[in-house]
This record gives sequence, C-alpha cells and structure tokens, in this order.
Amino acid sequence: MIDGRQRKNIKIGLFVEIVQKPHQRSGELTKGEVAKVLTKSIQHPHGIKVQLKSGLVGRVKNILA
Repeated sequence: MIDGRQRKNIKIGLFVEIVQKPHQRSGELTKGEVAKVLTKSIQHPHGIKVQLKSGLVGRVKNILA
C-alpha cells in the first residue's frame, strides 16, 4: 500500500480516502479526488492534508490507485 504520510506519494488527481477533522475519533473515511495538497512538509505522522475536488479537507489515510 502506498504511504499517505509522505507528500511525494500524493498527486493532484489521485483518488484517496481522507479522514476529516470532525471524524478523527470515529475514523469515518471520505473518498474523493485530490484537488490541492495543503501540507508543506515532506511527511506528516497523521497523513498529508489535502483538499478534495468536492471542497472537503482532511488527512490522507488510503490511496486508491
């Protein structure tokens, strides 16, 4: 599985599953296509923060290649 904690693995147009801030405790995942990569650092322990084409923002948990 591709690591969603490394920014180099996240590209615009990829389909991913994210966890939004209000759903962090439940772990509810949302699927969508990456529109913007918001995290500037090369890695993040909780996942790279992205904005989906739908406008939702969250941290990448899975990459659906």
